[in-house]
Amino acid sequence: MGVRLMVVDDHRLLAEALASALKLRGHRVLAAAAPTSGAAELVVSRAPEICLFGTAAPAEPGTFDPVVRIRRERPQTAVVVLGPVPSPRGIAAAFAAGAAGYVRHDERIEGVERAMVKARAGEAAISPQLLQGAFAELLNPAAQPDDEGRRLLLMLTPREAEVLVRVAEGEDTRVIAAGMRIAPSTARTHVQRVLMKLGVGSRLEAAALAARTGLLDRAALGTPQGPDAVG
Repeated sequence: MGVRLMVVDDHRLLAEALASALKLRGHRVLAAAAPTSGAAELVVSRAPEICLFGTAAPAEPGTFDPVVRIRRERPQTAVVVLGPVPSPRGIAAAFAAGAAGYVRHDERIEGVERAMVKARAGEAAISPQLLQGAFAELLNPAAQPDDEGRRLLLMLTPREAEVLVRVAEGEDTRVIAAGMRIAPSTARTHVQRVLMKLGVGSRLEAAALAARTGLLDRAALGTPQGPDAVG
């Protein structure tokens, strides 16, 4: 039996892609929206059974404020967080805000569905592997945790970082070229190089990887590149 749900993510392309995949599997998607700051208004007005709440920064203060409001004003709706490989703080913050589950952004669609069904049934929707990983980090904290987003950003030139942001916003090659004032062939080359450097096979995969690791937010903020980066 399909689930009545909505999908929110700060990156609209990811929200719409996940919503489309779930529709094809028989679920009723009431909305696919961005950013997550508007999630509470949508949930209160449309009353889904499940809200899939995508975030690249689960440990940041205020990230789950919409979840707190949802649980207060629409307690019948279960919120499942879709996030990056989480820190213990990220998992704790999600559940403290009232989330019913936490699923990794790169989980297969079947895993997302299982989490939705569990959450709808009132069960905690989180895999034992995620809990084990969180407890392991609590017991053995890394002195200098690896920052995957920064590592990936250092592989890109400033122009490639801009292209990645535009790809994640759903711009096609023609729009990217016009926005950057470059030839379409040059824009196409930049896109291909971004995909190659990130080790992915499609624009959607690139956007998902960038959002999951925090790379997209870093690129959008214009984080300084490596010393040998050129346009």
